[in-house]
Amino acid sequence: MKLLIITQKVDKDDPILGFFHGWIVEFAGHCESVVVICLEKGAKELLVNAEVLSLGKEDGISRVKYLWRFYRHIWKERKNYDAVFVHMNPIYVVLGGLLWRMLGKKISLWYTHKNVDWKLRLAEKFTHKIFTASKESFRLSSRKVQVMGHGIDVDFFSPDTRVIPGNALLSVGRLMPTKRHDLVIEASALVGRPLRIAGEGSLRLELENLVKKLGASVEFLGPLTQAQLRDEYRKAAFLVHTSETGSLDKVVLEALACGLRVITTSTSLSGLPIMKAHAIPKAIAEVITATSGFDRQSLVSYVRENHSLQNLIPKILGDMKNI
Repeated sequence: MKLLIITQKVDKDDPILGFFHGWIVEFAGHCESVVVICLEKGAKELLVNAEVLSLGKEDGISRVKYLWRFYRHIWKERKNYDAVFVHMNPIYVVLGGLLWRMLGKKISLWYTHKNVDWKLRLAEKFTHKIFTASKESFRLSSRKVQVMGHGIDVDFFSPDTRVIPGNALLSVGRLMPTKRHDLVIEASALVGRPLRIAGEGSLRLELENLVKKLGASVEFLGPLTQAQLRDEYRKAAFLVHTSETGSLDKVVLEALACGLRVITTSTSLSGLPIMKAHAIPKAIAEVITATSGFDRQSLVSYVRENHSLQNLIPKILGDMKNI
């Protein structure tokens, strides 16, 4: 298959979107060729059969030029792809869907977000297939939806026997209200354990003030690259997951893939080898103090069997070939 991928950013060092670099490499390993159109590009290490074309955000060009470059790229490259895979941005399906349909291209969308807006509704009309991680991560009813599980690069996110886990707790996610880092901060103060928080956002000052008020031992790490985040998973004692989004958060799976125990306050996560706690600091603290030994390999095996990138990409491509 010759594949066109549309994504927001190609940059292996980006703290939010760096993971998708691994997706491109995996796609390229199973395709004759891959052309990637992105809004912005940065550091990359791709296979020789993968080409990246940027719309130019890194150069500060206008949105009108973004649009012109988009249509220029998808038209100029039309003979270099049979199918289109759009990652998380329905607007590109809206913009290119009619042309791709006229050209006979197979159109698919990967979308894992609870938000349903006009762009997603219109994109659903143009796509042949919609892939998502779990039933909670796609809220628009459609017969085109295929639940696939997440794509965690288990060759990258893996345990390191040379690293001895410490005593610290870890919380990962943007510093915003729905992530509820405040619960983890309060729980860490109750159990007297240090806490490391990976992420940045608008609540930074508010959370720092809470730390001072409680006298807790908390280090704000800011945004981390994929490699830095992997190191945090490997050396932590627990990942405490307090997000209220209701979806299967990939940070939970990344942590498990590294052999890290996970405590979650989410009521929608089921069937995972994780520990549950009510969304109050005392309940989280009780689970932390009551937990003793565990089978690290069982955590790793769960992700490898159910949510590995190495299994996901061939499944996606197989479904696309059958469109």
